[in-house]
Amino acid sequence: MNAQVIRDFWSAFDRFEFEAALPLLHDDFIAELPQSSERFRGRDNFIAFNKAYPGKWRCTILQLVAEEDKVVTETQVSDGNETFVAVSFFTLKDGRICHLREFWPDAMEAPAWRAHWTERR
Repeated sequence: MNAQVIRDFWSAFDRFEFEAALPLLHDDFIAELPQSSERFRGRDNFIAFNKAYPGKWRCTILQLVAEEDKVVTETQVSDGNETFVAVSFFTLKDGRICHLREFWPDAMEAPAWRAHWTERR
């Protein structure tokens, strides 16, 4: 069930129907973005932030792992020009998302010194 809540969350974001995600978020919802040292307290603040975010970003879950009240996703997010990956750690309570800790790692060039051990994709 918790995995489906997260699938529904990403589906609502993919359709740009952010209000559809509101019932999936717990009344005590908190989202943390450690890389920018930001915390969104309250589901209304989080949804307003996402509605105001520039562009139309499509969301595709690449991987989902669920165990008890924890769900982790690796999600590709793209506006057609730029593509990023979000790694999201969800905690659920009473069937709704109460905490989200999300990382948006930047792509990087692999160091040349380790090239003989790796393959380029």
